[in-house]
Amino acid sequence: MSTKDLVPSPVGPVDVEQAEAALVERYPRLVRIAYLVLPPSLGRNRRVLTAHALVQRSLPRRRVAGPAVPESRLAEDAVDPGYAYVRGEVLRQALVAGLPLRRLALPRRAQFPPLLPHVWGLRLFPRVGGADELALDQRLSRLSGPGRAAYVLRGLERQGDAEVLRVLASAGVEDPVSALAEADALEDGPEAPSHGPDGPRPPAGGGADSAGRAGSAGRVGEQAGPGRGGTGGREGFGPGAGPAGPAGTRSVGDAGPADRTGAAGTGPYGRSDRVGEQPGRGGAGGARGDGPGPDGPTDTGGTAGPGPRGGGTDSGPGPGRESGHGVSGARGEAAGDAAGRTAGRREAGAADGSAGQAGAGLGDGPAGRGGGPAVGAGLPGLPPVRHGFDPGRRRSGVALLESDEFDPCALQARPTDLLRRRQHVRAGIVAVAALLVCGALLGLPGDGWGRNGAAAPSYARNPAAEAALDPGALKRVGPAVWPGSTRQDFSVWPARGALTGDRALLRRALAVWARPGASVQSSATPGTPVGPPMGPPQLLFAGVVDGARVVLLHDGLRAVRYAEPVGGAAGAVLDFARTDGADTAGSAALVLSRAAGNVRYLTAPWVQETAVRDLLAPREDARPLGRDAGGVTEPMTSPALAEGCTRWNALQVRDGSGLRMLADLGELAPARLLWGPPAAPADATNSEARETWARTACQLTAVRAHGVRSVNAWRFARQPLPEGAGRGTWLCTRAETWRGTGSRVLAQFLVPSATAPAALAARSEGSPACGVRDPRVLAGVLWQAPSGGWYVLAAGSADFTALETSGGVKGRSDGPLLAVKAAAGARADLAGTLPDGTRVSALR
Repeated sequence: MSTKDLVPSPVGPVDVEQAEAALVERYPRLVRIAYLVLPPSLGRNRRVLTAHALVQRSLPRRRVAGPAVPESRLAEDAVDPGYAYVRGEVLRQALVAGLPLRRLALPRRAQFPPLLPHVWGLRLFPRVGGADELALDQRLSRLSGPGRAAYVLRGLERQGDAEVLRVLASAGVEDPVSALAEADALEDGPEAPSHGPDGPRPPAGGGADSAGRAGSAGRVGEQAGPGRGGTGGREGFGPGAGPAGPAGTRSVGDAGPADRTGAAGTGPYGRSDRVGEQPGRGGAGGARGDGPGPDGPTDTGGTAGPGPRGGGTDSGPGPGRESGHGVSGARGEAAGDAAGRTAGRREAGAADGSAGQAGAGLGDGPAGRGGGPAVGAGLPGLPPVRHGFDPGRRRSGVALLESDEFDPCALQARPTDLLRRRQHVRAGIVAVAALLVCGALLGLPGDGWGRNGAAAPSYARNPAAEAALDPGALKRVGPAVWPGSTRQDFSVWPARGALTGDRALLRRALAVWARPGASVQSSATPGTPVGPPMGPPQLLFAGVVDGARVVLLHDGLRAVRYAEPVGGAAGAVLDFARTDGADTAGSAALVLSRAAGNVRYLTAPWVQETAVRDLLAPREDARPLGRDAGGVTEPMTSPALAEGCTRWNALQVRDGSGLRMLADLGELAPARLLWGPPAAPADATNSEARETWARTACQLTAVRAHGVRSVNAWRFARQPLPEGAGRGTWLCTRAETWRGTGSRVLAQFLVPSATAPAALAARSEGSPACGVRDPRVLAGVLWQAPSGGWYVLAAGSADFTALETSGGVKGRSDGPLLAVKAAAGARADLAGTLPDGTRVSALR
C-alpha cells in the first residue's frame, strides 16, 4: 500500500440535482449512517431527529467541482459521485455533532438541537431489538465518533481499509488510523456478537459443544466463506509447542454443505477471511495450523494428525506447506505466537525454519507458495489495508447494523411528559396575555401632542413609580399655609399659575422628568441627581411664560423646571437644581424663564417687593420690578450669559426681615450675595458692601454655573502702599455650593482708585480658607508704584505674626503685612507664621 491511498479521493463534479437524487434514493441508508455515528448520549429521540436533519441539509448549495482528470478508483469505492458527496457531508456533520461544547469556542450548527424536522408532543425512537443489538449499541457508545464512523463504513458500507481511511480524512478526522484501530478493537474484543446468521456460536475458549466436540474461540462475525475449499482441513488452537490438537477441532476450510459434515471434528462454523484477504493461487482454501512445533503427518481424511499442524492433504513435506487437495494458498502463523494472531492482519515470524504469511500468499517463496508479500500488509505504523469485502466474514455484524434497532426511518411514537406539557402551555398563555395587555397599555392614545410628550419609552412599572408619575397625586399647598408654618422654604410655596389643572401638561412634565427623551435639552447643577422622583413631588407653578408652558416642581431635594413650546413638542427643556437645606433667604425666588437675554423670577409668597440693582453702579437707586398676582416678575436683563461686564443686574427682594441681594449665575436658583466676616456675614445691601461689590462683581463669572448657593466677600486687611501711594484693600470672596463641596475662594487686591476693578491675587477650589472652619487667608501680588518701581505686596488675616518671601524675591516682616522691592516680572514664594509657630502657605 502506498501513502497515496491515504489521501482523500476527491469525487467527480456533483450537481445539486445529482446529489438530491442520490439523497432521495438512498435516504434510509444515509439516515442510518448518521444515526449510528451520532453519540448515543444524545438520547434516541434527539438522535433520530438530528440524523434526519443532518441528511436533509447535506445538499450542496451549488455545483461542486471535481478534478480535471478523475483518478482511478477501486472497485469498493462509491461509484456515484452524488452519493459519495452526500455521505461525506453526513459523516462530517455527525462527527461535529458529537463534539462537546466548549466555553470559549463558537458552537457550530450541527451541535445545536435541530430546528427541522421537529415533532411536537411525541417522542420518536426506532424499534427495540434483541440482546445482541443492545450489546452492540453499548459497545458503539464506548467508541469515539471517528471510531463509530470507521466501524459503520467498514461493516455497513462494506468499505476496505484504504477507502475507510480516505473517507474519514475527507470528513475532517485528524487521525483516521486511530479511528480504524478502534473499530478493529471492537471487532476483536471479547464482547463480539454471540451468534451468526446460522445460529448460536460455540462457546469461546475451546469448550465442548453439545456433541462432545471441542469448541473454538471464534472471532466476531467469523462465518463460513464462500468457495473455501479443502476436504476437512482443520485448525489447531494450541497455546504453545506441543502435540497436535485433538480430533474434533473446528474446520477452517468450510466450503459448502458437504464440508460442514465431512471430517471428524468439522462443525458448522467455518472461518472466513477479513476484508482484503484473498485466497492463494489454486483458490480452494487451505487449513490453518496455529500450534507451534515441527510439521506432523498430514491427514487426508480431515482427522487430527499426530503433529501440531493439522491439515488437509499435503502436497509434499516441507516447512509451512499446508493445503487442501494440493491447492496452494497456505496460511500459517509463526511458532510461539501464543495469542493466535488474526489471519490477514499481522505477520508472524519464522521459527524452526518455517515462515508463515499473514494473509493469502500470492507468490512462491522460501516459505511455501504463499511466500510473496501478503495482501493487506500495511506500511509501518499503519493497520493492514484491505481491498474488497468478504460478506461471509462480516455477515453477523452487517446483520446487526441493518437491524430495526438502528433504523431511524421505522419509528415508534410515545407521548412526552403530559403534566409538564400542560404546565408549559398554561405559562405560555399567561405570558402572551400579559404581553398583549402591556402592548395595549403602551399604545393607548394620550392628550395633547402625546400621552407622555417627549418622554422616552417606559421601562419600569411599579406602584411607587406610577404614583410619582400620576398628575393627580401631585402635592399642592394652599396659599394660607405658609403664614402659620414654623418654617419658610419651598415646602410651603403654594401652587400657582393658570395651568395647575392641566393634567395632560403635568403628566408630560412628570414623564419627561422620569424618562427624558433624546430631543429634550436637559441641564443640572453640579452634584444634582437627575433621576425620577422618589414619590409624588410638589407642584410650585404651571402656566404660560414667554411663549412656553412652564412647570416648576420640587421634591424636597431638587427644584425641577419643565418647559415646552406652546405650539408643539420640539424644544422641550428640563432643568435640575439642588435646593436641599434652603432657608427663608435661599428660597426667596426661582428662575422661571430666560428669553432674549432676560430673566423672569417666581418669588416666594412672603416676598413683599422686588427691585433691580446694578452692582456696578452702587450710588444709583434700585429700580422697582413689577410682579403679577402669582409672584411672577417682569423680565430683567440677566448677566448670566452676557459676554462683557458693563452691567451686572441683581434682584433685590424685601421680606419681613429686610433686604436680600440675589444674583443670577445661570442656574435655576439665584445665589445670595453677602458681605462681612465668615462668622457673621450679612446681605450686601449697605453702602460699604455695594461700594466693594461694585469693584468685584465682575469676578462672579469665575463661579458661574457651579451650583453656588451664596457668595460672601469680606475685607481681611488694609495695607499702606510704598512711596506714599495710599492704602490698598485686600478682599476674600468665597462661593459656597448647595452640595457643600467644591467651594471656590478668590483673593483680590483693590488699589486706592474708586473705579479700578479688583485685581485677582489668588484662587483656590475646595479649600476651607476664608470660611467658617478656617477664616485665615494669605495672598500676595506684584504691584507697580506710580514712580514705575515694582514691589511684592503681601497681606494675611489678623492672626498672622510674620510673613516671608523666598525664591526670586527675598524679604521678611513682622506682622500680617509685607512690602518688598522687586524687579518687573519677579516671582516669589510666600509663607506666613501663626502665633503657635505653624507655617501657612499662601492661597493657591
